[in-house]
Amino acid sequence: MKTRIITAIVAILLFFPFVFYGGWSFHLIMYLIASIGLLELLKMRKMTTYPVPTIITLLLLWGLLFPNEDYTLIKGFHLSKSEITLFVVLLLLSYTVLVKNKFTFEDAGFLVLSAIYVGLGFYYFMETQEAGLRYVFYAIVVILATDTGAYFFGRALGKRKLWPEISPNKTIEGAIGGIVLACVVAFIFHMFVPVHPSTLVVLIVTVLASAFGQIGDLVESAFKRYYNVKDSGKILPGHGGILDRFDSWIFVFPLLHFIQFIS
Repeated sequence: MKTRIITAIVAILLFFPFVFYGGWSFHLIMYLIASIGLLELLKMRKMTTYPVPTIITLLLLWGLLFPNEDYTLIKGFHLSKSEITLFVVLLLLSYTVLVKNKFTFEDAGFLVLSAIYVGLGFYYFMETQEAGLRYVFYAIVVILATDTGAYFFGRALGKRKLWPEISPNKTIEGAIGGIVLACVVAFIFHMFVPVHPSTLVVLIVTVLASAFGQIGDLVESAFKRYYNVKDSGKILPGHGGILDRFDSWIFVFPLLHFIQFIS
């Protein structure tokens, strides 16, 4: 526990100044964190033994992270993000032929989906920072309150397992408790830092964000269970890897944009 607390404090002191400041330094640190997260996912499947596909996938990730408003830099090539993704798919499929199927169709699909999963999650985090810090901290407050509520409600009241095949310690009571505490904390946050004209909308969005954050957590747990690893990485002592800490973020920030909560 001591290691977890020290790591959390150090991470906050190092990371959040970039969030506050924004600009190119924030984008640079997000590219770095997302790249580490992607490599963690690739290592779970032992895909980093293929250097060429790994480099291509990293390039796809960086393309997906690229701000849309800056696409004037490459408009001369007439490439959108979807076209870049298609181009990478064709490159990876071509590579399967070049190496005589030692690198397979399933491997190519895993790489593309991994880049999209990680890339869009961190891209929408950057978009949220551009929209306003209050939205960033609203989302983070909801995620932290959900984790805290799920832990304590699960410990005190948990009896029915939520999804034992994926995460044996999570309970239905804990999941509900996480949503309840997220709503309480989000309401208090909204009273001091309004994030929407309607309090009812904030509470409805909080329920959705809390539920999606828990799904993101379960998705990461499913990865680790399937590939038989305890943590996604070791970069954060006591916590694991980047994906272990950002799994809920990757789901919550895109959700807030998809439902147009963040304008």
